[in-house]
Amino acid sequence: MNILVVSSYLPHPLFSGGDTRLFNLLKILGKEHKITLVCEKRSFQTKQDIFELEQLCQNVITVPRVKQWSINNILKTGLSDNSFLITGHTSQPMRDAITSILFTQKIDLIHVETSYVLQNIPATKVPLLLVEHNIEYLVYQRYLDKASKLIRPLLQIDVNKLKRFEQHAWRRATRVATVSPQEKDIIQKLKSDVSVVPNGVDLDTFAMKHVPSFLKTANEKRLLFIGDFNWIQNRDAVTWLIFKVWPLLRKRLADENLKLWIVGRHIPNSIKKMSDINIISTESAPDASEVFRHSYLLLAPIRVGGGTSYKILESMASGTPVITTGLGVEGILAERGKDILVGDDPLEIADLVENIVKDNKFYIKVAVNAREKIEQNYSWVSIAKQLNKIYQLTTVTKK
Repeated sequence: MNILVVSSYLPHPLFSGGDTRLFNLLKILGKEHKITLVCEKRSFQTKQDIFELEQLCQNVITVPRVKQWSINNILKTGLSDNSFLITGHTSQPMRDAITSILFTQKIDLIHVETSYVLQNIPATKVPLLLVEHNIEYLVYQRYLDKASKLIRPLLQIDVNKLKRFEQHAWRRATRVATVSPQEKDIIQKLKSDVSVVPNGVDLDTFAMKHVPSFLKTANEKRLLFIGDFNWIQNRDAVTWLIFKVWPLLRKRLADENLKLWIVGRHIPNSIKKMSDINIISTESAPDASEVFRHSYLLLAPIRVGGGTSYKILESMASGTPVITTGLGVEGILAERGKDILVGDDPLEIADLVENIVKDNKFYIKVAVNAREKIEQNYSWVSIAKQLNKIYQLTTVTKK
């Protein structure tokens, strides 16, 4: 098929889960289909990043990603029915590029990565598959619920705008794909044609470490938090972890040489400047696979957000046990207490950490079970096959 992929991001370098997902799927599906990629390019991305995608796609067209936080965008949002997120991703250059492609080429399917670029696609009879990584209005609603009461009314107006837009986007699409059953259930209340295409892991890159040897040789226990701190859910989670959970762990496990290792881009200065010598922050870390290989546990106390967390899947694949929240485990085929550990308040998280730190047999069992679960359900090859079936369903539905 001739497929037009429209994305809110250029998926290279692989800084985020979205980058990882789209890059790996294009790498596999580009061998079978002729793919044209139209996407937003951030200022830090280079010609080399575009070149990496040109090896996977027949054609790559980028448009500048405009600065989100600007007076112009704020004023536009206040004077329109669009939410702040949609305003920031509305691009005339992207619309022009897509219009030209649809006018000059025979496109069999449009694959859209995230609803907030859908407004840039003109009316067309070409079948349209919308892939949602999250339900964005719910992400912002969860954050709003924790925000100051003074700004909640203003934020609520924006969330309501975003909700209306997303629901309209689902109805417009020929078919919608989500990354977890939870999002599918919500969207299916408005749209019957919804499928699940989960996130995945490169099983060779995130290879299983030899867990017994790791436990014998590790002279400190690094409790990892990893993420891009531009995202609300990561800033929320790491703050909660540092001020609510970490003090409990330091008190209970004072003799265990614990380190809280915070890794990612755009770490807030308030964290980098903390006086606690047992909190380590690293922005220029080696690749993620090396980070997981040297970590004792992954702490992923996700409290806002949705979809499926790549860091959880990658940690499970690497043999590093995961402790997360009920929200963090949503959409992951993992058994609580066997493949993954789940708690929702500081005391529960602290109990889980203490239990696994003091029981090496349990640690090894969770690590091995997690890797087996990933191998059975989350390889990119099997997920690309699922997406390919969705492509076929989408084109048949439209006809």
